[in-house]
Amino acid sequence: MNTKGHCYPKSILLQAIYLKLRFTLPYRDAQEIMKMRGVSLDHATIQRWVYKFTPLVESEMKKRKGRVGASWERCA
Repeated sequence: MNTKGHCYPKSILLQAIYLKLRFTLPYRDAQEIMKMRGVSLDHATIQRWVYKFTPLVESEMKKRKGRVGASWERCA
């Protein structure tokens, strides 16, 4: 994931995106949680990050996902 040109480090971007997607929070709630963690963001910034980086995060997750059935076959 290329975050070049953004003011925040990759870890901050991923945290905000994770909060929004994992817990299906409204953008303003994700903004509030990030504020409690010491990061001042606008909810619109989080929204732009979600739209921009969600496809990249999904593609990385698909690459790392392993086959499910293989381990069950060995146990039987």
